[in-house]
Order: sequence, then structure tokens, then C-alpha cells
Amino acid sequence: MAEVTLEVSRREHVGKGVAKKLRATGQIPAVVYGAHRDPVAITVDRKSVTELIQKSDHGVRSIFLLRMAGTDQQRHAMIKDIQIDPISRRMTHIDFVRVVMDEVVRVTIPVHISGTAIGVKEGGILDWQVRDLHVECLPGAIPDAIDVDVSALGLHQYLRISDVKIPEGVKILDDTDRVVVGVTHAKAEPVEAVAVTEPVVAEPEVIKKGKIEEEKEK
Repeated sequence: MAEVTLEVSRREHVGKGVAKKLRATGQIPAVVYGAHRDPVAITVDRKSVTELIQKSDHGVRSIFLLRMAGTDQQRHAMIKDIQIDPISRRMTHIDFVRVVMDEVVRVTIPVHISGTAIGVKEGGILDWQVRDLHVECLPGAIPDAIDVDVSALGLHQYLRISDVKIPEGVKILDDTDRVVVGVTHAKAEPVEAVAVTEPVVAEPEVIKKGKIEEEKEK
């Protein structure tokens, strides 16, 4: 995984008022923590970090080389969390976690499905159950995604985590017996029950008919 360089600045003051002013100038409050060191409050340029995330092949899972403006300090880090404004959809805060390049990290990797299953062509439904996998590996070996080809799956066939091809150096932390994806039968349309009514015997008419016949006999 290629690293992405991002210049940051130390944030001397914290608080909602300070954060609001920073956002108004195009800066995003952030914090760097982890690696058994104290957290450090920083700011990053909103435009710069947005462009880096969009242009990078690894997106938010990129390894950032954070360079402190005006110093020779630099540190590898990954984005742990991003807070988004629900209205403007802009980033309002970023949590970075320090990364040591020769120490394994635990991350969540998305599962990508490719191909069209044979069972789907025969009328089945693709049952995609696992969309993310928890893995452990060195920072430089973090994959963008875990690709799963479903082309050979027929009806009632499934692929488990143990069947998925995992990149070298990556260890799966999830239960390998879990089903990732399979093909099931399409659900039948519910049939509406039709009420069957018994014919009603007109007893009063029978009685009347009996009386008429009795009169004729007389």
C-alpha cells in the first residue's frame, strides 16, 4: 500500500468555539493517538485531505505520512474515524491512529462480489451475508478489498470464509465457517386463499313445499 503525505499543524487550543472557527477557515480539527504515546491535537486542510482520499487508490484506508508544518516531525497514521456534518456532508473531525510500519494492525476490509452466479441465471437469488472482513496484517499489506468470484455458484451452493482467497500476509480474524455468499431459491408468491361457501338450504321453502303437497293430497 502506497503512503499518502499530508501536512498538518499542531492545534494549541481546543473546544467547540475554536473548532467552529477552524472549520470556517477550511480547517478540520483532528487528533492523533495510539502507539503508547499521548494524543496530539492537530488541524488538517479540508480541501487537501478530501482530494487525497478521493485520488488515492486506497481511499480512507490509506496510510498517511503526517508531516508537522514548520518541523521535521513526521508520523505514519491511518484514519480511525471521520465525523460528518449531517446537513453539509462535510468532514468536521478526524481521528488518526499512529501506525508502526513493522507492526501488524487490525483493520476492516470490504468484500467485493464479482461475476454472475450460475444459480442466479437459473432463477435463484444471491444471498450476500458477509460484506466486511476483520483482518490482521502489516500496514503495507492492507488490501483495498477482498474479492469473491461467485460465477461458479449454483442453486443452494455457498462460499464460506475458508473458501475465499486471501492475499499473502493477511490473517482473517472472523470465524472461517461463516457463509460469505450463496444462492437460494426465489421465494414463491403467496397464494391468496379463496373462501369456499356451502350452499344454503332454504328450509322455509321446503316446509312450504311440503304444505302444498299435503293440500293436493287432501
